[in-house]
Amino acid sequence: MKRHSGWRTAILAVASTLVVALVGVGAIGAYAAFDLAGSANQTVDLGNEDVLKDIPDVGAFPGGINLLVIGSDSREGQGEAFGEGTEDGVLNDVTMLLHISEDHSHAEVVSFPRDMFTSVPACDDPEEEGSTLSPLSRVKINTVLSYGGMGCVVDTVEQITGVEIPFAGIVQFNGVIGLSDAVGGVEVCVAEQIDDSYTGIHLTPGNHTLQGVDALQFLRTRHGVGDGSDLGRISNQQVFLSSLARKLQSDGVLSNPATLYGIAQAALSNMTLSSTLESPLTMVQIAMALNDIDLSKLAFIQYPTGYVEGGVIAKSDEAEAVNLALQNDTPVTFDAETQANSSIATEADPNAVTTTPAAPVPDVDTDGDGVADQVANTDTDGDGVNDAYVAPVEAPAPTEGASEQLDGVIGQTGDEARCSVSNDG
Repeated sequence: MKRHSGWRTAILAVASTLVVALVGVGAIGAYAAFDLAGSANQTVDLGNEDVLKDIPDVGAFPGGINLLVIGSDSREGQGEAFGEGTEDGVLNDVTMLLHISEDHSHAEVVSFPRDMFTSVPACDDPEEEGSTLSPLSRVKINTVLSYGGMGCVVDTVEQITGVEIPFAGIVQFNGVIGLSDAVGGVEVCVAEQIDDSYTGIHLTPGNHTLQGVDALQFLRTRHGVGDGSDLGRISNQQVFLSSLARKLQSDGVLSNPATLYGIAQAALSNMTLSSTLESPLTMVQIAMALNDIDLSKLAFIQYPTGYVEGGVIAKSDEAEAVNLALQNDTPVTFDAETQANSSIATEADPNAVTTTPAAPVPDVDTDGDGVADQVANTDTDGDGVNDAYVAPVEAPAPTEGASEQLDGVIGQTGDEARCSVSNDG
């Protein structure tokens, strides 16, 4: 019997943080957050709670936010739909870091490949209070949850990235079905025929609205996309997640309290939260910090790695660029050439609708009639009507906090529609 991995929780990883943003909107959000707090599983101390400052009673969470979402492959309490394997597996096959900037103007979601080799610092033993687990020199990151629990995964990602992470949550895979159903499905673009006998997913080129088991299969597929590896799967998952983010910010979803409540329930009922997220108020405040970020400023980043025997390791220069962007609170963009030439990247959706805003007409009275509507004697197109006045637009001067282009790094922004690519290997 094949072992089931944490692919099923990939959507919940980022979706749960976006869900918090939606749940935190207005009175319905506050009610839902408090009412659903009891739906979450137990909370876990991370051992770094002193990182947090006093939290005000109202308003967005002050300052920057780092939240680690861990997808566990445990099937405990998940029912028979996920196979006959044991229920005690605790590999973190999905590890994602959400970073919200200090000024709440941009956010990044960094996915760490499950097969990435890393060192592990000494961690508090979750099974024996006061005891410490020994550091490890070279293990796959997806084994850290089993070794030292949620807190150890947090410590490890803190060591990798150089940022403090006061918030964390473990998510399970039953919520994927509930979440995708709650939003009425998520539309994904498929560039080429995807056939994967391992997951049973078969998708023709074009757009497909996926929910329930179909959504699970799409997130599960590894052999059917990219280069057949977990790296290709991460890119595939980002197609789904970015589409989900766009849908969650659409008017149809935001204006439906029943949908909001269903999304929150699907997420929280399948999560174990750090004790720093025990208060629903904190979740609402994080929501308010995330809620107004434009999707073009929400970057999904695949932590840059290269293949070695038995797994992958971080690419030193590219990984350092990602780490510095997180540490320095710098918004990021992606290198188009890297995307185009990578075997694990997705393709831009050729049918995506893009709009270019019309140039603004300034409030200038050019003909002395007291109305700033047209320029006198400038009928250049022969239609008998003077042309509208458009003033020259100067390029904006560079400002502090300009975006950093991540050369050699795969990813996409939340507003970017991309298509999954099949594995032809």
